[in-house]
Amino acid sequence: MKHVDEYRDGKLARDLARRIAAEARADRCYRFMEFCGGHTHAISRYGVEDLLPANIRMIHGPGCPVCVLPMGRIDDAISLAKRPEVTLCTYGDLMRVPGSNGSSLLKTKAAGADIRMVYSTLDAIAIAANEPERQVVFFAIGFETTTPPTAMAIRLAQKKRLTNFTIFCNHVLTPSAIQKILEASDPDAVEIDGFIGPAHVSTIIGTTPYQRFATEFHKPVVVAGFEPLDVVQAILMLVRQVNESRAEIENQYIRAVSAEGNRRALAEIADIFETRESFEWRGLGEIPDSALRLREPYAQFDAERRFTIVTRPARDNPACECGAILRGAKRPRDCKLFGAACTPETPMGACMVSSEGSCAAYWAYGRFRDRETGLQRVGAP
Repeated sequence: MKHVDEYRDGKLARDLARRIAAEARADRCYRFMEFCGGHTHAISRYGVEDLLPANIRMIHGPGCPVCVLPMGRIDDAISLAKRPEVTLCTYGDLMRVPGSNGSSLLKTKAAGADIRMVYSTLDAIAIAANEPERQVVFFAIGFETTTPPTAMAIRLAQKKRLTNFTIFCNHVLTPSAIQKILEASDPDAVEIDGFIGPAHVSTIIGTTPYQRFATEFHKPVVVAGFEPLDVVQAILMLVRQVNESRAEIENQYIRAVSAEGNRRALAEIADIFETRESFEWRGLGEIPDSALRLREPYAQFDAERRFTIVTRPARDNPACECGAILRGAKRPRDCKLFGAACTPETPMGACMVSSEGSCAAYWAYGRFRDRETGLQRVGAP
């Protein structure tokens, strides 16, 4: 038996599901948002929703850093890559995300731009060291999970005295997005009874940053791992909190997450990065204090300063429901493009491209089993 098999035991999952069914009150509806795209894929892949009573609704959140990146930032990266002196290094899941006018990094590469897919920040550093005549820009993206590797790349570039290495920084912060969701008052805002907190993000930031959601918004948060038993157990923990009118931060993922998080990683992030006053998220709009940029002592490694990048607003395809899906207001099957014009081969939006996107999860695992359940809107009876 592999260690991971213990978290995929079907008998234990059914036992937990029976406990959920026994404890879920028939006179109420439970609405839980899993923030992270990794949880969305686990729920779809292992059929977790099929184990739940009909009055427990899982709402898919915006927890995919590729999906929440606005189109204008994709356009910025494409413009950077078109500069003859620039080598743009990026992770593979960004290559096919649509930019304006049907563009993408993949199409820009095919047209002759020097765009290289890398597996880590160290690959980008190696390219900069081996090709000093090129201006190497690393397309840095992700939540708190991937921020420490970017910080490490800055440290290494500084140590190697690389003058041809910069990052295009698009690191965003999870708690700010959760707060934005809870504060939403627009007509399609979704009422949420509790959150399944992100796993990998929480290994870095710990559970303490979620405390304000319990104290200020009276919403429970259960940080959970990505295996099916992790998710099912987290749902049971949330049901119990709701039944008992509790709003606490609980840690199901005790094998990897602590209250204080990774102190060394947090110290590195705090030293190298500072918080932007505001940053646009696809589907959520401008969110204050929700993203990072390099501090002044590291300005020489900032591509936005070196190349004077000014992001211009770009409108998504009006028929694409990616924004509403990221807010939890709609499901992928609610989009007219899903499975028709929009497929993994011909993606119309970022949610179908990313390996953590909700549409990609539905296409791979859930498009034949989606249950006919409606969303409870704010203010609805």
